Amino acid sequence: MNVQIKVLSRQISEYLWRNGKTVTTAESCTAGLVASAIAALPGASTYFRGGVVTYINDLKTQLLGVPADMLQEYGPVSEQVVRAMVDGAIGHMGSDYAVAVSGYAGPGCGPEAPVGTIWIAAGRAGNIDTVKLTGDEGREVNLQHATMAAMQLLRERLSADFPPEENAEQ
Repeated sequence: MNVQIKVLSRQISEYLWRNGKTVTTAESCTAGLVASAIAALPGASTYFRGGVVTYINDLKTQLLGVPADMLQEYGPVSEQVVRAMVDGAIGHMGSDYAVAVSGYAGPGCGPEAPVGTIWIAAGRAGNIDTVKLTGDEGREVNLQHATMAAMQLLRERLSADFPPEENAEQ
């Protein structure tokens, strides 16, 4: 794990731990890299509830509740689907927050998007942020970028929900 991801992991840990909140992951192309980054710190079991890797659409529907018609209409690599993955992860895993990733890391892609297209969502029920990555720098780099972006997006959501003055030690 690179240094930047370790720093993000520590920041996310602090927000969640201090505020008594939990997080889950729902990943496709990153296959658990985000979950691994979140769980890398000692004590992660106090805030990390777990994660699910759903490479195929059937599992996105069965495990996360992503509507099959949504997958058909927008494709698995879409803003709508990663938002639904976050909602499903929160609901099915009983967490306060979730982060989801779905994309084409390469070398193959789907009809709706080229290689390097990766959608990421992070947030809580009723407040989900998204970001779209584009550009193909090879599978390994694409996955590193996606993991970094997912961690950044989660940290930004937590930072907005728990501003520094609320986190300051009394």
